[in-house]
Amino acid sequence: MSKYTTFFMDLDGTVTDSGHAIMSSAQYALTSLGYGEQPPELLQKFVGPSLMDSYQNLLGMSQEEATKAVSLYRSVYEAGKMFEVTVYPGIPEILKTNKKLGYQTVLVTSKPHLFASQIMEKLGLSSYFDGLCGPEMSDPSSEKVRLIKKAMKEFSCKQAECIMIGDTRFDIDGANKAGIDSVGVTYGYGSRQELTDHKATYIADDLLQWFQEKIWS
Repeated sequence: MSKYTTFFMDLDGTVTDSGHAIMSSAQYALTSLGYGEQPPELLQKFVGPSLMDSYQNLLGMSQEEATKAVSLYRSVYEAGKMFEVTVYPGIPEILKTNKKLGYQTVLVTSKPHLFASQIMEKLGLSSYFDGLCGPEMSDPSSEKVRLIKKAMKEFSCKQAECIMIGDTRFDIDGANKAGIDSVGVTYGYGSRQELTDHKATYIADDLLQWFQEKIWS
């Protein structure tokens, strides 16, 4: 029997392959503000952290300009871009099996709660999650540790019993700061080196296999 009872799962790069939707929406905002075409290497860095942080840290925008960029991003994202995603192989089986075996699975994402909820509903995955923890549209902070702690409180999860699953250092750092274990998946948008350097408890190339070997066996 696994010591973990609750699994916090990141959305972008962990449950869904959403890179194209995020990168093209980020570029739309940049083009609208006169920044021109940006290299894929830079746009990929928008997958994971909050949009405000990305526009300010990656492009050196002021808070005022970053706020405009986020608004432009959301205008095209809400119009349909957010549904241009696919579910990674193995994820449906993980969710269904966890539900069947009585484990809690909670979506913990930096994406606004409203968007994440609509995406899960569209993909037919909502019923397999026990909950969703994401920032509100007006929330300036989507720091992962804050979201993890909120989820721990809402789902009465002790530190030793819950684990964060994600694809970037933001997920791993959030878990470490919250005092819980983590799984870094290598199929998303972070590298194996990044996940190792930030001290993920486990590294998984195949998340379904990890569950089969570490949790369900």
